[in-house]
Amino acid sequence: MRAENILQRLLVISLLACSAFAAAHAQGSRKGSAGGDEFGPIVRSYLDYLRVQQDVVDDRVSRREVDRRYYLHNSNRIRALRQMAIQIARESENDYLPELEAVSQGELDQLFDTPPPKPSALKVGELLEYKFRFLGVVVSGREKFYLFARLDPYEQAELRQKAKAQTGAQTGGHAATSQPAANAAGTRPRRVNIP
Repeated sequence: MRAENILQRLLVISLLACSAFAAAHAQGSRKGSAGGDEFGPIVRSYLDYLRVQQDVVDDRVSRREVDRRYYLHNSNRIRALRQMAIQIARESENDYLPELEAVSQGELDQLFDTPPPKPSALKVGELLEYKFRFLGVVVSGREKFYLFARLDPYEQAELRQKAKAQTGAQTGGHAATSQPAANAAGTRPRRVNIP
């Protein structure tokens, strides 16, 4: 008889715990879907990618594969990327994100072929080496990250052509007139598919 009472109590406690967990999960799902409705599938996919990256870093530190400093640095970088992605998506109200790069001051040389720019000289919206657009600085944790949007090859080619046309026009050369009419009008070069 006593064993039956204990078993019944355990069963009731188990059912209550399961129902509490299910209610909490359902509430969390509603919150997640409400936030998910704010962004389109591309932005949501990128945010999911960042979540997976954080899971990987968490897993590596739990297995003692990386030290605490590495863990904190990469977690802060992921938070900085997330913050910038959300900011871009909200400001543009568009389901598009450029390829984002977040580097600390000591890592700036990893992005640039020439000596890296001085952080104090960077201006938001500035184009660097026809490859990157500076988006701003994000402080995450105790670290400062410099965020850049990597330009796609077609944007890079377009910017280089515009620069050539401008320098040709300034020097009085024929560089500005040698450009095809379509590119002079500001359209992108066409993609060529090689079979």
